[in-house]
Amino acid sequence: MTQTRDQHRLEAVKRFNKKVLNPVMLTVAGRRYWYASVLHTTGRRTSHVHLTPVVAEPVPGGFVVPLPYGTAVDWLRNLEAAGTATLDIHGRHLTVGQPLVIDAAEALPLVRPSRRRVWRRLGIAQFLQVTTLSPA
Repeated sequence: MTQTRDQHRLEAVKRFNKKVLNPVMLTVAGRRYWYASVLHTTGRRTSHVHLTPVVAEPVPGGFVVPLPYGTAVDWLRNLEAAGTATLDIHGRHLTVGQPLVIDAAEALPLVRPSRRRVWRRLGIAQFLQVTTLSPA
C-alpha cells in the first residue's frame, strides 16, 4: 500500500511540474546565471519541437541530467529517438547527443559534491548522460 501511495504522490508532483512549474521555469531556464537549462527535443511522432527545463550538470565531454521520474518521460524518448537535441545552458546553445541512461553509482562520481549530496538525498536512481557535439 505504501508503494502505491508513493507512486500516486510522484505522479501528482509530475503533473504539477508539467502543468505549473515547467512553464514558469521556461521563462528563466537556460539563462547565464540560472541553474536550470532548456532541452529542445523533436517529437518522435509529431516532429514538433518541445522545450523541457532540466538540470544539466557539466561533466567531462558533456552533461549529466537527473531523471527523478525515471526513464518513462516523453522528452527522453524523443531524445533517444532523434539521437540529438539542443541544450540552452548558462546563455550558451549546444548540440548534445549520444544519450545514455546510467545509474547513480556511475553518475554521481562525475558531478560536483553539492549536486551529488542533493541528488542522493532525493533518491534519484537514474541519470541521462549526453555528449556535447558542437555549439548549436
